[in-house]
Amino acid sequence: MAEITAALVKELREKSGVGMMDCKKALSENDGDIEASLDWLRAKGLSKAAKKADRIAAEGLVVIATSGTTAAAVEVNAETDFVARNDLFQALARAAGQAGLSANSAEEVHASVEDQITHLIATIGENMMVRRFAKLSVSQGVVASYIHNAVAPDLGRIGVLVALESAGDTAVLNDIGRKIAMHVAATQPQSLSTDDLDPAAIEREKAIFTEQALASGKPAQVVEKMVEGRIRKFFEEVVLTKQAFVMNPDQTIEQLVADTAKQLGTPVTLTAFTRLALGEGVEKKQDDFAAEVAAMTGGAA
Repeated sequence: MAEITAALVKELREKSGVGMMDCKKALSENDGDIEASLDWLRAKGLSKAAKKADRIAAEGLVVIATSGTTAAAVEVNAETDFVARNDLFQALARAAGQAGLSANSAEEVHASVEDQITHLIATIGENMMVRRFAKLSVSQGVVASYIHNAVAPDLGRIGVLVALESAGDTAVLNDIGRKIAMHVAATQPQSLSTDDLDPAAIEREKAIFTEQALASGKPAQVVEKMVEGRIRKFFEEVVLTKQAFVMNPDQTIEQLVADTAKQLGTPVTLTAFTRLALGEGVEKKQDDFAAEVAAMTGGAA
């Protein structure tokens, strides 16, 4: 019996695109022979997964998992929204969410469920991957969550986490945190505070506002005041704590947190948030159906 070394497993994995456990099993079944192991994987339908790795996977699910004062949000992608309703894919997403609670990167989460992904690709026939991951924790308080367009509990198209640090009543904190998470899902803030906002984004807005103000022909000191006012307005649009609360536009998120602290009689700090929207940033293939019809019929679209 040939020794199944890590190098052999790595070589077979690179050639087949199949998960490590399946590669090890294939090598064990075929006395360490790489070519025979490749044939074995093909016969099992597992090596088909590698051929699908270049397909665009922009659908799927965002899953949220919570344990105590820690919560993770993970985006698990597939090629079609139909797969998101598949029980096996939902089980994969939930497993990825649980893995996220102890992971530090999307790569770690993917590695934790890689064999499950490989088997599911072979079964369903679509490319799949763990694309993004976020985890928030507090020493005391809550990490509240919200799933938008949910297809099942904790599974949907947008997942939001909001961390509130406080010694106050957790039921109240969870309620406020969930409402803030719903707000984040709707408004897509760019940062938690003005200090967290990308300086390049601020300078870009200042340059645009300055050019617009100068075009009005106003004196320099007036232009400066105009730009300051527009930057404040910009902050109110993109900074979470400065935004008007969607459920009460007369109150900012910053004021909502302060009012909650007064209600509880103890400090409450909004320490972080994360928002994962399914397929965000993925360049999706645009099918030209008219061109396809023209090609098939030999005529113009």
